[in-house]
Amino acid sequence: MFGDFDLNSLMQQAQKLQEDVERAQRELESKEFEASAGGDLVSVRINGRGELQHVGISPEAWDPEDPDTLSALIIAAFRAAKSEADGAMAAAMPDLPQLPGMPGM
Repeated sequence: MFGDFDLNSLMQQAQKLQEDVERAQRELESKEFEASAGGDLVSVRINGRGELQHVGISPEAWDPEDPDTLSALIIAAFRAAKSEADGAMAAAMPDLPQLPGMPGM
């Protein structure tokens, strides 16, 4: 019915891929990623799961008459750190095996 298709081999590949993904995720969870915005007026540090660990704000960043700018700097710094963490996760992920009968990606 499946020709030369080896279901057992496919299951083994899937199990190995799952183990590789889980290992990469564990390794990245222990790493931290830091980024800043506004010429280092605001810095943030997140862990590999994207959870915020620290926010640093220089006194020069705070203007009581313009809280929106500080908010924007915090968001920009977080997004930069998250992008770095996401890039590290993508780089750490194993390549998907070529499966018989499936088009290449």
